[in-house]
Amino acid sequence: MSRRSAPRQASAAFRAARQQVAPRTGLAAVQEVWREIAGEYLGARSTPVSERAGTVTVECSEAVLTQELDLMQDQLLERLRAELGERSPKALKFRLGDAAK
Repeated sequence: MSRRSAPRQASAAFRAARQQVAPRTGLAAVQEVWREIAGEYLGARSTPVSERAGTVTVECSEAVLTQELDLMQDQLLERLRAELGERSPKALKFRLGDAAK
């Protein structure tokens, strides 16, 4: 029997468990990385809510954020492609909603 000198972090176990039970959809993949892709400020005020025909709709808490994210769409799609590969959406659509929940 071997003994560990220090306890392992639980975060790796939680991450693995979450990945096992998470749906295997394009929307779920985007939701998982959205805050990292959009940045902490924008990611906290916007949420990917639906996906249809390769376009992910992102709900924003403020009208100005819909415009800002729309202007950043090419950069966001590039980051999503780098992170998600073939599961990346073809386009993003932004709308005003209640993303702050």
